[in-house]
Amino acid sequence: MIDTVKLQQSLEARRARHLYRSRQVLEGPQGPRVVIDGREYLNFCSNDYLGLANHPEVVQAFKRGVDEFGVGSGAAHLVTGHARSHHQLEEELAGFVGRPRALLFSTGYMANLGVASALLGRKDAIFEDRINHASLLDAAQLSGARLQRYRHAGIEHLQQLVENNPSPDKLIATDGVFSMDGDLAPLPALAQVARQHGAWLMVDDAHGLGVIGATGRGSLEQFGLGMAEVPILVGTLGKGFGTFGAFVAGEAALIETLIQEARSYIYTTALPPAVAEATRTSLQLVQRESWRREKLQALIAQFRSGAAQLGLQLGESSTPIQPWIVGDTEQAVQLSEKLKQQGILISAIRPPTVPQGTARLRITFSAAHEAADVDHLLGVIAGVR
Repeated sequence: MIDTVKLQQSLEARRARHLYRSRQVLEGPQGPRVVIDGREYLNFCSNDYLGLANHPEVVQAFKRGVDEFGVGSGAAHLVTGHARSHHQLEEELAGFVGRPRALLFSTGYMANLGVASALLGRKDAIFEDRINHASLLDAAQLSGARLQRYRHAGIEHLQQLVENNPSPDKLIATDGVFSMDGDLAPLPALAQVARQHGAWLMVDDAHGLGVIGATGRGSLEQFGLGMAEVPILVGTLGKGFGTFGAFVAGEAALIETLIQEARSYIYTTALPPAVAEATRTSLQLVQRESWRREKLQALIAQFRSGAAQLGLQLGESSTPIQPWIVGDTEQAVQLSEKLKQQGILISAIRPPTVPQGTARLRITFSAAHEAADVDHLLGVIAGVR
């Protein structure tokens, strides 16, 4: 029997430690300004980096998709849920990242679980950066493989772990852009370790694709790496692309293996075809409108310059994710609430999402923001400090 009294006590203890999470109910579309409980806020905690979540062309493509395919996909991809729009999107995503094949998943979480469960077993080993996204860490644990975590960006530590591990198959898995710190993984060095020891390298570029690189092809493009160095690429569609879903891209043999073996692909309903249609349009915008990335970089530079003048402790990030490291959990929560009172929406990120003593305000920027928005943000921060 479930003891609900014990559950309630646990919830109250969490609240006392300033770790209680609450949902905010938006009353309109995602954007640089959102409405919550009838009040408008300037939004600096969205992953809609290129401002495509409510782009008119993407919205129209979604509506056309509904008219043609209906609302739901009705089944898993391997039953009757794989529509023409899914197939076309997979081909276009593969072309975008320069790989033979791509495979759609319903979420990035499921993509990471699918890769690890399909490729690894109990005799194998997986090596992960300590601050990898939770989905990569969970994927490792659920795969049954031995998980070893190396210090953040710690190439020498990783080298030692890989050299001392006798497992027949090894996988090194990392975020491309770390979601709470905003810094890039040292991908060239990771690729070298993988090559030296015959390991696979898997990069989850959820926060890089569409956003960084000369043409928006993400952290691999930023470092000039291809499929030979990074055979497994995971991308999500709900951030830079502004829609929903995820994909894995690589060689045909990899994708066919995932179709046959990835339980999180086989045993779930396909994402709605209309979402795929919307994503096809957002993919075109990502490639056509490079000004979005250029504007984003200008906003980031403006903010970092102003933050330096205010003496804010920021993480070393050149991406839209700009963590203001506060340290104390209670103080981070209080600052977030003070900013909200002033009409600024920024979430406080607390343990266990980040290590103890590194609570922060995760400030994120969108190409839909304006320079005046950044100036206003800096002015409000100066006031609440």
